[in-house]
Amino acid sequence: MVDHPSDRVDDEWSEFGVGRRTRGELVPGPPPADDELDEEEIEVVPVRRSLALAIGGFAALLGIGLVFGAQLAGPGSARVPFAIVVFGVQVLFVLAWTMAMRPPALFLVAGIAVVAAAIADVAAVTAEIAGLAPLGYVAVGGFVAGVLGQLIRPADRARVTDSLGSTLLIVVGVVALGTLIVLTRVPIGTQAIFVCLTAAGVSLTVARLTDAVLPWPRLAPQVPRGAAGVVIGSMVGTLAAGIIGIYLVGFTPTSAAVIGLVTAAAAALTDLAVGYAEAGRLMAGDPPTMWVARHMQGPLGGFALAAPAAYAMSVLFL
Repeated sequence: MVDHPSDRVDDEWSEFGVGRRTRGELVPGPPPADDELDEEEIEVVPVRRSLALAIGGFAALLGIGLVFGAQLAGPGSARVPFAIVVFGVQVLFVLAWTMAMRPPALFLVAGIAVVAAAIADVAAVTAEIAGLAPLGYVAVGGFVAGVLGQLIRPADRARVTDSLGSTLLIVVGVVALGTLIVLTRVPIGTQAIFVCLTAAGVSLTVARLTDAVLPWPRLAPQVPRGAAGVVIGSMVGTLAAGIIGIYLVGFTPTSAAVIGLVTAAAAALTDLAVGYAEAGRLMAGDPPTMWVARHMQGPLGGFALAAPAAYAMSVLFL
């Protein structure tokens, strides 16, 4: 018995490439091999040298302002000028990080963070006993107020669970900068600020300058940073701290290099993490952050983490 031609299986792939035709209908079949599919190319974000130089310059200016401001701090009300300098950096931190993280009720969260920064600075200057407890209370209160503020409107309430992390980072980061004021009230604290923030500033600046010249090896195609910059920046920052330790009373090159290494590495890694976070937001389809805020976020975050690290190393190590 001869099969009718319409009963035969046509082994040709269908136009969809995922089955075979029999009697004019599509029958499921094995998918084509992976090497037959067109792989989507990953876009490599170029490193803009002028931008890397500008960010490095901003980090240097930020470090110089904080270091020299700390040298002006004296006992009692003489710490107010340094508190004003710190508050200015905190305002920049709030502006950059809220525009980057974009939590619900953005302006409300930014306002609460600025108020929390002011209260933390006043507490750091006026507290009878120098310590981090008042700043911790302010951070908790600011976080709770930020979350409650996002629960007021139904549109923000739906996203509040997704924004807990961003709200916490903004409030804790801005309060963390206030530890520099507390550190000026600790014995050898002003010298520790000199050592630690110099190490952090040099690390951030050298890392960005290295990216402008040698952004290699690339850590990720979507992140315009190189591993050489992070490593060299941390090393040069540690070296700068060790050299400063030769001339400061109460320090040795070894002790200064140790605390400088911690703060330099913390600042450099925070700056790098900000780049990864921005790349993740873009890959998720979120709109890009405001240009100025996006590039200020890394150095500001680096100093925000270096400040409590300097306090911890001064209290525990020195």
